[in-house]
Amino acid sequence: MITYDCKPTLNDPEILEICKNGFLMLEGVVSDKINKKTIEYINSYSNEGQYIASSVQRDKFPGNAGQPMGLLKEDWFVENVVHNPQAVGAVRSLLGKNFGLPNLIGNHRTETPLPAQEWHVDGGSIYGPEVNYLLAFYYPQACPRNLGPTELLPGSHFLFSLQGYMGHYGRIRNSYHATAPAGSIFLTVYNIWHRRSESTIKGIRNNLKYAYWRTVEPTRDWVIEPSFDIGTADYAIGDWASTKQPTFRQQFRDCVDSAEMYTWLCGESEKFKYLGGHAWPLPASTHIFSDGRPYGIPGDLINS
Repeated sequence: MITYDCKPTLNDPEILEICKNGFLMLEGVVSDKINKKTIEYINSYSNEGQYIASSVQRDKFPGNAGQPMGLLKEDWFVENVVHNPQAVGAVRSLLGKNFGLPNLIGNHRTETPLPAQEWHVDGGSIYGPEVNYLLAFYYPQACPRNLGPTELLPGSHFLFSLQGYMGHYGRIRNSYHATAPAGSIFLTVYNIWHRRSESTIKGIRNNLKYAYWRTVEPTRDWVIEPSFDIGTADYAIGDWASTKQPTFRQQFRDCVDSAEMYTWLCGESEKFKYLGGHAWPLPASTHIFSDGRPYGIPGDLINS
């Protein structure tokens, strides 16, 4: 395994947001020059997976349209995309020191227009609070709504369901369309429910996908936010008091799951306990307790 290390860039509230939603969008972090070079590289593959270039290039860059593996041997791609400072700073914050670099890359290249994919999670998904690997999606070109961006279900990385039960659903209220300018990278917890959304214009959509891996035990060594209070933080996805939240979770379940994941990332999983009812963790909008704090905050948990 090839590993990499850098300084973490995310703070406590940002880590908690990823625990809640299951993804992080980094818009336009790769330069136009690298985006163009990436598109030129992947355009040298045909839709059938055959290299449309010289035999010398075929020998140098083996692979196919779905898996342009040669990109991982290109210094310009590794330096500017795989080692992108904003991306690896976030990865370092979530996976810790000396995380493993991608050893596989795929290009979800489609000719549009197309109907939406079925909802799915990728193979090998494990459900629970652990975050041992992250998926990265890189758009080398702008991906507006009409080109069929990846559609995600916020908070669904905690949702175990057979694809046969979920796949047939169409639009789900408050799903997130990952529309973004060229050069955007978004990171997701591996087992989040997602799909390619409907596209309505004629074109080509490229979406490169690869993963980073944890090599060390979790610990809270990201950017510490002194004002962050684990007891009164908002653990709900979206605005709990409005309709802007997922429609597929039991009440407060998103709070419990996101708090447990945050606690695991801190390396304090053995201290997590949920008492039930109106106990910690809860949406911030419910914090109307007589002393301003809910019952059930683990007494020896950090920042308690």
